[in-house]
Amino acid sequence: QVQLVESGGGSVQAGGSLRLSCVASAFTGDTYCMAWFRQGPGKEREGVAAIYPGGRNTYYTDSVKGRFTISQDNTNGTMYLQMTGLKPEDTATYYCATYLPTRPPVIAGPRVGSCVSLNYWGQGIQVTVSS
Repeated sequence: QVQLVESGGGSVQAGGSLRLSCVASAFTGDTYCMAWFRQGPGKEREGVAAIYPGGRNTYYTDSVKGRFTISQDNTNGTMYLQMTGLKPEDTATYYCATYLPTRPPVIAGPRVGSCVSLNYWGQGIQVTVSS
């Protein structure tokens, strides 16, 4: 059973920075895409960033381009989301996700870029940005 565990959330003031980590019990980043999503209060879950197999290519939703950086470290099975220039509208619960063929793909589920069929999710971690 694959587990994804997020850490690094917290409360910061606008303009501040945080780095989220997602540790995978079975790292998939060399074979499958991994992604970050977020869900703010009263909002639908939205894709934030994706990193494709091998870690060279990435995708960002427009609202975080130039502020967030997604990366992965294959040596320790961890994906990161470096967030800078945080804004109050970035306040949300952040989730990491990936796909593995060990369970059925989620068809028509949440996606970010071409990172789809995501069937493993972390429990989420809170990021709060105050003005």
